[in-house]
Amino acid sequence: MQSTAIRIGTRGSPLALAQAHETRRRLAAALSIEEDAIAIVTIRTSGDRITDRPLSEVGGKGLFTKEIDEALLGGAIDIAVHSAKDLPTALPEGTLIAATLPREDTRDALLSPRATRLEDLPEGAVLGTSSLRRRAMALRLRPDLRVVDFRGNVQTRIRKLEEGVADATILAYAGLNRLGLAARAAGPIEAPGWLPAVAQGTIAIAARSDDAASRERLARIDDAPTSITLAAERAFLAVLDGSCRTPIGGLATLGPDGTLTIRGAIVRPDGSAEHAASRTGPAAE
Repeated sequence: MQSTAIRIGTRGSPLALAQAHETRRRLAAALSIEEDAIAIVTIRTSGDRITDRPLSEVGGKGLFTKEIDEALLGGAIDIAVHSAKDLPTALPEGTLIAATLPREDTRDALLSPRATRLEDLPEGAVLGTSSLRRRAMALRLRPDLRVVDFRGNVQTRIRKLEEGVADATILAYAGLNRLGLAARAAGPIEAPGWLPAVAQGTIAIAARSDDAASRERLARIDDAPTSITLAAERAFLAVLDGSCRTPIGGLATLGPDGTLTIRGAIVRPDGSAEHAASRTGPAAE
């Protein structure tokens, strides 16, 4: 195939760039072209600029995708690489998720010099997190914890932890793995009922709905099982009208027989109550 310039839009954080480079490697291999034929275009988003307030106060998940969506719809880029959990429940008109890459570890990881499990943190310990879900689920297990807002990329949050701003923080294992930082984790959070964010660990690649060429290219690197579980989790989120203002966890898993199981939970922000459910059925439905 003749080399064709493809422009990938992405945020400029180390994790976002790692995901964009993984997408470029897979796409170049699938299309039998040189990686240099695929450009990576970094775009600073509103979420990157606003670091002094919780996202729930200033507009939510779309803050990490708005400027990238505008570049995609305006033709400045051909495809956009996102952490799927950053995507708003409803995508902008004219765009769609054209492919997903194989899903990484979906679990949350505890980072702390004080304990290897959330349950073992000292009484009244300070937990740093900007996630309402993690805050609510942590308070559900440990109502004595004091939670402070922890914004910034993975490296920034690790640095804040080292500076003693908090006794512990919680990050996605997927991001730590992609950055080669998994050894910084004290261990996975595997408490009963603890669920990840919808789409955690998934890289989603968006394209314009009317861009048949990009959609065909991306179909070559799409991981079908991941796309199925992502669709199920995003449908669950849409039914609940979920946003970053709502502490929601959800995880879909696909069995070898084509059976899909999805677990979901909504937790009160203060951790005082939880509603959880699970469903199992054919993935085709």
